[in-house]
Amino acid sequence: MESILPLSVRGKLPTPVTKAAPPRADSAEDELQGGSPRSVGAAYQALPVTGDSIITHNYTPAQPVLDADELEKEELEARINKVTVVSAGETGFSRQHRGGLAASIQWGQLGPPSLGRVIEDYKEKLQLRTDHHMGYPYNLDFDYGPLEGLQKYCINNLGDPFIESNYGVHSREFEIGVLQWFARLWEIEADDFWGYITNCGTEGNLHGILVGRETLPDGILYASRETHYSVFKAARMYRMDAVKVGTLDSGEIDYDELRAQLAANASRPAIINVNIGTTVKGAVDDLDRVLDILKETGYAEDRFFIHCDGALFGMMIPFVKRAPMVTFKKPIGSISVSGHKFVGSPVPCGVVMTRLRYIKGVSSDVEYLNSRDATIMGSRNGHAPIYMWYTFTRKGYEGLRKDVEKCLRNAHLLKSMLEKAGVKVMLNELSSTVVFERPREEAFVRKWQLACEGDIAHVVVMPNITIRKLETFVQELVESRARVAVSEALRLAEAARERHGDDEEE
Repeated sequence: MESILPLSVRGKLPTPVTKAAPPRADSAEDELQGGSPRSVGAAYQALPVTGDSIITHNYTPAQPVLDADELEKEELEARINKVTVVSAGETGFSRQHRGGLAASIQWGQLGPPSLGRVIEDYKEKLQLRTDHHMGYPYNLDFDYGPLEGLQKYCINNLGDPFIESNYGVHSREFEIGVLQWFARLWEIEADDFWGYITNCGTEGNLHGILVGRETLPDGILYASRETHYSVFKAARMYRMDAVKVGTLDSGEIDYDELRAQLAANASRPAIINVNIGTTVKGAVDDLDRVLDILKETGYAEDRFFIHCDGALFGMMIPFVKRAPMVTFKKPIGSISVSGHKFVGSPVPCGVVMTRLRYIKGVSSDVEYLNSRDATIMGSRNGHAPIYMWYTFTRKGYEGLRKDVEKCLRNAHLLKSMLEKAGVKVMLNELSSTVVFERPREEAFVRKWQLACEGDIAHVVVMPNITIRKLETFVQELVESRARVAVSEALRLAEAARERHGDDEEE
């Protein structure tokens, strides 16, 4: 590991963010006035896309629900339990459109497919898409076979995880065990923390920002422009004043601009989102530097609240040598991570943790539950804590460390392979997100499920990304780039022929 940590940044691609925010607080509510966002800020999710964003709409077809009311009992049972057999081994899905279920609605003379056929075709689709997944931070290498028997139970951890409700089909004991595991990881005493298993990383951000807003009602939210969109969604939902701070080429928050913004608004408390790995470039904001800036600009600890968004890298950094520590021993307010990303899970999930003293402002007694609730969603997936508990118990800290080592090693390998292939590439230290030139072929982007922004794309190297998969990806990327280059060269020749005629006739 010493040879690859920290990872060096040898190349940098242009950042798509070009303008810095003015040194004043802008209300998220202002974004709603006039129906369009200001040009200085990235668009909120719910508003029209503007500027240089490139969105390709791929509308999802429906899989019709089979109408059981119109079927005889025998026909219904046959449709449920059997796979429709058609001539020459054809099916309405597998021959026409193996990449999706759209063809299942094109029954034609085959008649409606059986439920078994629909599910089998869907499983084929899932496997195909799993085999070509590279662009989003999901660890698809997991096996929860021993837990399959739990699927017949409606496990719901509704309400406060620490106080049981009258609903008895829950997994709170597993949830508390997972929370205690994270408390040790983030160095906070059992009597000082509160948290819960969320339904996703976005919920963790919504909760962390809410706790900050309730703790400092007059606070201004500061977050970098490359922050996950859910943070600005939170500002919009809670009608908070928000400042979007510019970023460095690496994707880190611009510390000088943050200092200027804080100084300009020193009369009001600060709620700061610190990124432990940005969405596109995997950049890690320097928490210690942010704390120093707060001190330099006159903010006492009771006048700021820091939420750490560690969706992916919050789970990886504790196992990386020489990485900055994210710990409650520092004056932070909350941390959130995703459970389905680095850990891996068949359902989206996550963890949010804060200090117990902050939670009173967002909690209330609910007689209907015979419990308290300080969560965002109320009802929560009780299967998710069991998946996380199972993984942590089976792998332990050492197993997770090995997964981190593999991710960083293969990310470094992919960077080197792309450089050799003549592709511009960058890799932030502490990151497994490899950023490179956006492929020109939309079909290639769709096949490998690449996340793109402006003129860049990225691959997030997770534990399920093997060297063999990297070989296949790089080879196909080089072939895609060659096809584009040849096509453009031939278009030049065709244009010349149209202007000057075919010189073979001269």
